[in-house]
Amino acid sequence: MAEESAQEKTEDPTPKRLEKALEDGQVLTSKELFVFSTLFTGFLMYFLILTFSDRILGEFKGFFSFDLSDFPGELLRMSSGAVSFILVYGVLFALPIFFVVLFTQGVLSGGINVSVKAMSFKGSRINPLEGLKRMFSTKALVELGKAVLKVSLLLGTAALVISLYMPQLTTSSNANLLNGLSRAGDVFIALMVTLLIGLVVIAFLDVLWQRYQHIEKLKMSLQDVKDENKQTEGSPEVKAKIRRMQMQTAARGAEQRAALANVAEATAVITNPTHFAVALKYEVGTSGAPTILAMGRGKMAADIIEIATKESITVFQSPLLARALYFTGNIGQEIHEELFSAVAAVLAFIFRVAKGEELDAPDISIPDDLQFNETGAPLNG
Repeated sequence: MAEESAQEKTEDPTPKRLEKALEDGQVLTSKELFVFSTLFTGFLMYFLILTFSDRILGEFKGFFSFDLSDFPGELLRMSSGAVSFILVYGVLFALPIFFVVLFTQGVLSGGINVSVKAMSFKGSRINPLEGLKRMFSTKALVELGKAVLKVSLLLGTAALVISLYMPQLTTSSNANLLNGLSRAGDVFIALMVTLLIGLVVIAFLDVLWQRYQHIEKLKMSLQDVKDENKQTEGSPEVKAKIRRMQMQTAARGAEQRAALANVAEATAVITNPTHFAVALKYEVGTSGAPTILAMGRGKMAADIIEIATKESITVFQSPLLARALYFTGNIGQEIHEELFSAVAAVLAFIFRVAKGEELDAPDISIPDDLQFNETGAPLNG
């Protein structure tokens, strides 16, 4: 039962899922909105043609008026004028349809989208069995029901308008031609306005339905959401590990800053010379090993060296030893046992120099498994 519930698509699509659907060409579309926008644009074009009717008729008449004495030249002029007329007014009347359809597509899908994947060839589109499945699917039945309701609504609306204007139409036979055409024009406008009102209602309802269907189709299961989160943010285990490491790093940094106050008590400071610094304390005559009072890298190392210099504490440069102490030790604890001999050699040198002896710095030997680079990776790994 738990697996079934995890696979049920009950979750709304995430922004990433919506973006992928857009890339795949799965956008929200409404045929009814396109029908309304096209008819509305055609209605506007009707009034546009009426506005320019005198000019259009004048231009059109001019194509058939030419001087027979210059027949070839006049014919060429007439032909070029006709072509220009068709192109100019064709573009003028076609642009509104283009922009209205483009606008409705943008409103629905959140922008104009061209998907190469959606235009690619798919064998299922020409598969007869798949075609039959689509014909008798629930979606096809819903579309059929919508079409029947739409036709019934539009035919009923048209019948109502015509019945209201029937007395006016029946008396048109007794009127002259202009009056008859004027009455027919009034009926046509009333019919178009009524149909547009019906279509805008249908388009509005269809947009709501298509939006609901679009979201339902893109819904995700709980497992899908979890898998997506893993891809984008990483698994919970990895994120928990990162948080632990961040907390450990922050705690280590706080501990190192607090330990700066102990540098003044150090016996010596081992440096890299500038990237790492470890302050050690050793009490002569005790059986214990040297203890780490403070350590740090970068800015923290510079602060340790600065305090040691002010307190006249010996700063000894040994990159391998400094890194070995830093990556194997902890503040307040004794140094790693395999570093006893190396640190003992350094402290012996410091004590003898403090007594006035002139000595060369000793060669410090670090075990191979305790040699690290500046990132903490073994040099001999």
